[in-house]
Amino acid sequence: MNTFAKVLLCLVAVLLAIKFLPVLTVGVFFLALMILLLAGLLLGGAGVLLGGVGAAVAALIVVALLAVAVLSPIWIPVLAVIGVLALIKRFSATKA
Repeated sequence: MNTFAKVLLCLVAVLLAIKFLPVLTVGVFFLALMILLLAGLLLGGAGVLLGGVGAAVAALIVVALLAVAVLSPIWIPVLAVIGVLALIKRFSATKA
């Protein structure tokens, strides 16, 4: 096959691609839309199933934060005392 025939064949392929571009584009976009819609439905269903678990976990986190806030007058001074004791112990170990 000579070069002229190759160039002519490529030109015909390009012209056909340009001619059918709108049809191909609509088909590809429609297919992509259907795939995204199916993925959205699947993820939405998974979200509904996990929504109950997520709400329970969120409630437990809120209760834990509330307990930490209520008990802060107790654990903050205790933590400070432990920190001071650890600091004293570290300084006494290095001098000995």
